[in-house]
Amino acid sequence: MIPRLIAGKIVELSKVFPAITLTGPRQSGKTTLAKTLFPDYAYANLENPDTREAAEEDPRGFLARFTDTGVVLDEAQRVPMLFSYLQQVLDESGQMGKFILTGSQNFLLLEKITQSLAGRVAIFHLFPFSQMELANTNNLNKNIDDALFNGGYPVIYDRTVAPTDYFPSYIQTYVERDVRTITNVENLGLFQRFLRLCAGRTGQLFNASSVGNDLGVSYKTVQSWLSIMETSFIVFRLTPHHSNFKKRIVKQPKLYFYDTGLLCSLLGITTADQLNSHYMRGNIFESYVISEYLKNQANQGKKNNGFFWRDSKGYEVDLLLEMPLGLKAIEIKSGQTISNSFFDGLNYFKKLSGEPDINFYLVYGGEEEMTRTHAKVMGWNKLATLFQALQKKTKS
Repeated sequence: MIPRLIAGKIVELSKVFPAITLTGPRQSGKTTLAKTLFPDYAYANLENPDTREAAEEDPRGFLARFTDTGVVLDEAQRVPMLFSYLQQVLDESGQMGKFILTGSQNFLLLEKITQSLAGRVAIFHLFPFSQMELANTNNLNKNIDDALFNGGYPVIYDRTVAPTDYFPSYIQTYVERDVRTITNVENLGLFQRFLRLCAGRTGQLFNASSVGNDLGVSYKTVQSWLSIMETSFIVFRLTPHHSNFKKRIVKQPKLYFYDTGLLCSLLGITTADQLNSHYMRGNIFESYVISEYLKNQANQGKKNNGFFWRDSKGYEVDLLLEMPLGLKAIEIKSGQTISNSFFDGLNYFKKLSGEPDINFYLVYGGEEEMTRTHAKVMGWNKLATLFQALQKKTKS
């Protein structure tokens, strides 16, 4: 098993919170991690029909089974009524880390937590493997195309399943199980087309009306379906930074996928070699870098503090990080040969902002690390080094 960087923080907070919640996409390793960190705990999978029926018919009796032990409740959102009873059990027992709640549907799980367990639970998100986790065990992909094509889902590495075998089944299962569980989507075929349309808009400003016109559905339907994908950790939206520096800035978010292996599958990419000349290569690489940053934050139990900046003329900075000591501006380019044009967005932003405390970085598809006049340059395989450096700058 590849060690997970989030593990230490989970164990730390399990000593001071009565319950721990671990959410994330299906098959990201939540159950495996919970069982590994808490090997002496009982385990109950609430997706199992018999277990779920027992919990629904007699919630008090079900929870009473675990009076003398901690328990991992897998897919806890499947029995919402349990949360009201959990509150009383946690308050009466006074035991820290007694319940480990896992779930692959973020909204449904967190909605019940905020209603019943506020202040009693520490919340974590477990995503597919990060670059740092793979590098720590010599599983780092040899080149950028392999990294983008394979993605980070544990099955790809633990069981060496080919992405072309894994992701089509994952997508089908996701649509037929999770989508139907979260909401009543009548036309699942149309929803799958929506998934692929979103894949084709990765790294772009998301216009719900435009997507709705392409699908023949309403704006509200598109927003609802997008929320489903966010809830189940398939996609995320990056919001624009509020600083306009007396310039008109865009207000629409940009759309990204948490995992580029899944993204490549939705785009119909069947080999890593196809990425070398694919028209979406730059967008896929941008999604990879930004999702790696989100994973890094999540693995430390921190929230997303990332934005993008773009003005009405099209000048853009791909990733702006709000840090206590000032902004960090990161430009992302998939090319392996550095060109002066790579720095155009950073230079424009530097001149426009006039803020001396901003640090500038370029992440590119090559592997060299260097310092240029315009910015600190980091190769695609040095993201862990970059994120660690950003954290040190924050703490200094």
